[in-house]
Amino acid sequence: MAELVRWNPAREMTSLRDAMDRLFEESFLRPGWFGMTDPQAVVMPMDIYETADNIVVKAAVPGVKPEDIEVTITGDLLTIKGETKTEEKIEKENYLRQERRYGSFCRQVNLPVAVKTESVQATFENGVLNLELPKAEAVKTKTVKVVAK
Repeated sequence: MAELVRWNPAREMTSLRDAMDRLFEESFLRPGWFGMTDPQAVVMPMDIYETADNIVVKAAVPGVKPEDIEVTITGDLLTIKGETKTEEKIEKENYLRQERRYGSFCRQVNLPVAVKTESVQATFENGVLNLELPKAEAVKTKTVKVVAK
């Protein structure tokens, strides 16, 4: 048989220590650190939006030459690879601060719809890679006019 238990609000209160522990765990130990949900977004931030005919990707790749960028599409997976090269050799002990990243990078994102890979256009201007990915015909919305008889 079910037993009734009197509600006690003190039982549901969290201790200050539990609240502080949860605050530190959520702030510093989880991937959403400082509002960044994807750690790769720090390396190569990108905007992806959809128009009637295309999926448009704009990726910031400052300091990279267009010939050092490789874009591949496999199914619904877009991959952008590249390498940032150092301009000059400076002895490590001479640095006062080094915040720029050098070396290889790779960013992969799933595309929301199928695209025509043979018609993709890529342009590069002022450190921004711009990809126009035409949607496959099966994905495009087609409006059919209804005619009364």
